[in-house]
Amino acid sequence: MHLPPTGSRPRVLHLTQPVDGGVARVVTDLTRAQLAAGLRVAVACPGGDLADRLRSLGADVRHWPATRSPGPALVSEVRRLVRVVEDVRPDLVHAHSAKAGLAGRLAVRGRVPTVFQPHAWSFEAVGGAAARLALGWERWSARWTARTVCVSEAERLRGVRAGLRGPWAVIPNGIDLARYHPDTPAYHPDAPEYAGLDPAGPRPRHGAAPHAPLVVCVGRLCRQKGQDVLLSAWESVLARVPGARLVLVGDGPDRARLAARAPASVLFTGAVADAAAWYRAADLVVLPSRWEGMALAPLEAMACGRPVVVTDVDGAREGLPPALVPHCLVPPGDPAALADTAAALLLDAPLRASLGRRGRAHVQSAHDVRRTAAAVAALYGDLLDGVRTATAAPTGDGAGDRAGVIGDRPAAVGRSAVVPIECRESTHP
Repeated sequence: MHLPPTGSRPRVLHLTQPVDGGVARVVTDLTRAQLAAGLRVAVACPGGDLADRLRSLGADVRHWPATRSPGPALVSEVRRLVRVVEDVRPDLVHAHSAKAGLAGRLAVRGRVPTVFQPHAWSFEAVGGAAARLALGWERWSARWTARTVCVSEAERLRGVRAGLRGPWAVIPNGIDLARYHPDTPAYHPDAPEYAGLDPAGPRPRHGAAPHAPLVVCVGRLCRQKGQDVLLSAWESVLARVPGARLVLVGDGPDRARLAARAPASVLFTGAVADAAAWYRAADLVVLPSRWEGMALAPLEAMACGRPVVVTDVDGAREGLPPALVPHCLVPPGDPAALADTAAALLLDAPLRASLGRRGRAHVQSAHDVRRTAAAVAALYGDLLDGVRTATAAPTGDGAGDRAGVIGDRPAAVGRSAVVPIECRESTHP
């Protein structure tokens, strides 16, 4: 096994299939933080916006033309990934989402420490035989996983109940507080917040009146994010809040189907470079997901000082301060409950303002991306220290067999100066 000399800068290889939205932001944020901390960072991913963005940060981007889901091309994709791994010679591999986790662990097979981050479990996204295959693979591939990183305790427990075994680490998602904040930046045509938008904000460009009650839903247009449930609730919301507008920010495979059933009061923006301007324009942000690990959109909206309504899926309760739960959490797949909660908040401006302030304070204290990056760095350091220890003393315990707490210490990887955060690890349910 290739090991870096003591004191050298470890090389990390991130793997990802075609992704957008939250997973792309996580990979980007980690890459930026790890480069700043002095790590050598390579990323294997398909071409496109994510590859361009990572390359602009200074990452060593390797073209890996993978599809989003497993299929006949998997064998050739694994072979290409083997060549990437052999060329990069990483000290640690970090695979993001199910497809990259599948291909990455087949390519590496435990020869270097491999971190797998599901970003929501694949077996929740499908049913029948496909779900059984996805679950069987996750159980089998645990042998090649040095640590499975979940973004919420609820996501970890769902994996445990499905028969998956550790070692685990729970590291909550974080967001960039410099980008997501309540204040509208001074207009500049090159500012990402205003890319393609009117200087007055996003409402005029899409025909939304300045003072119309505005509900915003940010996410990929797909079954997971539940925009169809929101459309089912929307007629009831309009009956109680005439003149309200709903904006679906994002693109995806369900756009045509959703647009075909949407009334005139629903606006579709398509893909946007940065959703911060839409969060700031919103009176209420809604994410009616069917499943998640811990969604980024509600955290970003709260960072912008906006109240949120989210469904009670994995990570939702952990992402909210306790005081917001009674006002902001609804059952998944329940249009009536969603309509009642959204309409009540649209009609209560003082409550919305209070919830927005509390949400902002919570995200600042618990979900700063710098804390998340520091926890990941500490995890890397623990795994690499364990490999060195096992190599020096083969009879000792390997890194994958240890359980405990990482926290309140500087990150071991690259001697990072990022503020540390507690990262809970476990090999047990």
